[in-house]
Amino acid sequence: MSEFRIHHDVNELLSLLHVRGGDGAEGYIDLLQKHRTPYVTTTVSAHSAKVKLAEFSKTPEDFLRKYEELKSKNVRNLDPLVYLLSKLCEDKETLQFLQQNAKERSESSANTTSTTTTSFSLPQTSTKISMQELDELRKKLGNVTASSNAPLPAEVTRKMLRDKHNKKNPTQPNPVFPNWVYDRPALLGDFITSPTPAGDPAVAVGTLPLPTQEQALVEDLLFVLIGVDGRDITAQPVLGRQNRSFIVDSTLDMSIKELVNRILPVASYYSTITRFIEEKSSFEYGQVNHALTAAMRTLMKEYLILVTQLEHLQRQGLLSLQKLWFYIQPTMRTMEILASIASSVDKGECMGGSTLSLLHDRTFNYTGDSQAQELCLYLTKAASVPYFEILEKWIYRGIIKDPYSEFMVEEHELQKEKIQEDYNDKYWDQRYTIVQHRIPSFLQKMADKILSTGKYLNVVRECGRDVTCPDAKEVLYTLKERAYVEQIEKAYNYASKVLLDFLMEEKELVSRLRSIKHYFLMDKGDFFVHFMDLTEEELKKPVDDIVPPRLEALLELALRMSTANTDPFKDDLKIDLMPHDVITQLLRVLAIETKQEKAIINADSTDAALSGLEAFSFDYIVKWPLSLIINRKALTRYQMLFRHMFYCKHVERLLCNVWISNKDFKEYALHLAKWFAAAFALRQRMLNFVQNIQYYMMFEVMEPTWHVMENNLKTASNIDDVLCHHTSFLDNCLKDCMLTNPELLRIFSKLMSICVMFTNCMQRFTQSMRLERLSLEQGGIDGPPAQSEHAEEAEKKRLATKLLAEHADTIQSDAGFEATISKFDSNFSMLLLDLLDKLSIYSTNDCEHSMISIIYRLDFNGFYTERLERMAVERSQKAAFVSSCISSPPR
Repeated sequence: MSEFRIHHDVNELLSLLHVRGGDGAEGYIDLLQKHRTPYVTTTVSAHSAKVKLAEFSKTPEDFLRKYEELKSKNVRNLDPLVYLLSKLCEDKETLQFLQQNAKERSESSANTTSTTTTSFSLPQTSTKISMQELDELRKKLGNVTASSNAPLPAEVTRKMLRDKHNKKNPTQPNPVFPNWVYDRPALLGDFITSPTPAGDPAVAVGTLPLPTQEQALVEDLLFVLIGVDGRDITAQPVLGRQNRSFIVDSTLDMSIKELVNRILPVASYYSTITRFIEEKSSFEYGQVNHALTAAMRTLMKEYLILVTQLEHLQRQGLLSLQKLWFYIQPTMRTMEILASIASSVDKGECMGGSTLSLLHDRTFNYTGDSQAQELCLYLTKAASVPYFEILEKWIYRGIIKDPYSEFMVEEHELQKEKIQEDYNDKYWDQRYTIVQHRIPSFLQKMADKILSTGKYLNVVRECGRDVTCPDAKEVLYTLKERAYVEQIEKAYNYASKVLLDFLMEEKELVSRLRSIKHYFLMDKGDFFVHFMDLTEEELKKPVDDIVPPRLEALLELALRMSTANTDPFKDDLKIDLMPHDVITQLLRVLAIETKQEKAIINADSTDAALSGLEAFSFDYIVKWPLSLIINRKALTRYQMLFRHMFYCKHVERLLCNVWISNKDFKEYALHLAKWFAAAFALRQRMLNFVQNIQYYMMFEVMEPTWHVMENNLKTASNIDDVLCHHTSFLDNCLKDCMLTNPELLRIFSKLMSICVMFTNCMQRFTQSMRLERLSLEQGGIDGPPAQSEHAEEAEKKRLATKLLAEHADTIQSDAGFEATISKFDSNFSMLLLDLLDKLSIYSTNDCEHSMISIIYRLDFNGFYTERLERMAVERSQKAAFVSSCISSPPR
């Protein structure tokens, strides 16, 4: 059971028990995983648990009867469930809580039912009920009291199964027996029940002499043993899945009657087996049941031969009741086992793998009885032949041919093209799935390998290559599981190697991943310098004003002008303009399958004025079968990492541009340069923060994690390992880059926004100072332009005059500028301290030790250490105060 499955089951249990608060399901995951074992119970513990529950029950007979009924149906996980219930009975506190919870749930359910169900109005007792009202009342009561456990008629069951199979395979409907096979009872081998007896004897058999009574009963028994009513022994009608019972003439001598009652169970077994064979031989019940009935029919021939020989002796007058009892005893055990198996398969409505599980368990249960075990082994081998034929096609060729839905692997109609379109598409996990109740118990341990083997071969087949396992041999059922386990292992190893070699060598998976790394993880630095230089002006526009073909052309130009030109897969790189900024996209992805998902998706869009820089991302064209590894989910994660780093690069360029423009202030007077001292220091702190964050992400997170993944891919033995290593790489990168923590993400987003606003403010102020200097140098800029001046220069002067007028207030407000820089400084410092504080908490409490290196890089000289320590002390004092208030509330 996977960790996700355990998490889901614990969540369901907590919701059913109405448990709130605490650590939730996460608090129980580690505990359950540490204590779980594949060997949950043993026969001894299951038996003792059954006894304990019977003693605890108010109606132990009913409990034991139900247990035996479920056991006869071969219900999966019955013993582990009984063992769990016995443990709950020992825990009085848990038992009391469950009883109280059950009582509350039943009361709420009763209230709901009373408000939603239709109530029947009965007429007053004082009035007479008409015949029509009586009939309506009977129908209503009949509908209410109809038992859901009653078995459906055989023809209804056959029709349901037939419709199910034909729906699954509409082009190949299953063959159907003609109706006269079922409509003519004389063709059946079982007893023909009629409302009137065949004939009344003229003289009661009990009044005849003993030898005459014995001869009459021998003749009757020989008829009854082959499904025909006798004169003094008649079969009772069968209701549902009951065993056949018989009525014997009550006037018989007690000694003869006792012998007859000993022999009659064989006739009951014969009736059960015959009914089972005739019902399950229909195509609708599947190939396994069909093979089982064929094997039973073979065994029944031996039984009928024995009865024929006994009839021959009876005609010669050499057969007495004692001899009949003597001859029939060896066959009685065989008939009992066959009837027991037939009843269990019928009660459990077993088909395919569940039938084989029942037969396998019976074979092992008869370990001490060699004759019974040999019989069950014969039946299991015969019934497993069609199942193993389906298995062979699946593990040797990757083909499923299962018209009756018996095989453990089920195919679903999914389009592999959607794997590149839908983020949550789960083609690899859902195209072929395991159906638990169809797994034979002797193949339970190998179920995952069987599923993977066929999936691997199927992928290669869909690429147009015909694959067949060179070690393909017939798989046969034996009590020694090593025989078929070795065959499955060989097929699995071959399929793993074929698909892995196909992806690694022919489809160049590692080279594809390296190509994606060049662009999405910014491996090619010169390419990004060229690209950002070419597209900077275009990407500053609103996203609706951007022309995608122009961006595509600039991208191709940047690829051709850089070292990326040597990449053979560069033509698969495309431009993608996203509808949301990276923070919104990340928050939406993080909210998937949580309570916040609906609220975030239905929230009003805040990206109305999205710029090209915020919406820009790369996309990559990946074809089948590489799309199994580089699917839409993986590409979306690459896009998140790229957009995060791309925006950091953009902010770094803005800060560097501010540094370049600020170099002009070195020429100003000393008192003017002092204005910018605080701004220069803040710009340097911001630049230091952005560059260190980028360095951390690229050289301390992505690069080491990438090398680990590459080394793991070299040792991968199958495609599932490759998927696991690739997914683990992306997950670790997202986590260590702070992209999976909404709290850190929001703080980081605010820091980037402050850096962008600061650069915009500085650029405006720098432009204003330049205009002021220009006005001082040229003096007469307001006058009309000279005739010798060109029109272009005059236009420049006019524009400069306009800008100077717009920024006049900014130029003259020295105090306003200092206040603005001071506000930027305080906001940036506060958010940066908040980020460092949160990182220190996560690195210690949640063991995210990789993130602590950010603190060391940003606080390399201890500048923030004192403030962080002060914040930690204040936080601990506040927590202590809250806990003291909770422990001793004021009166």
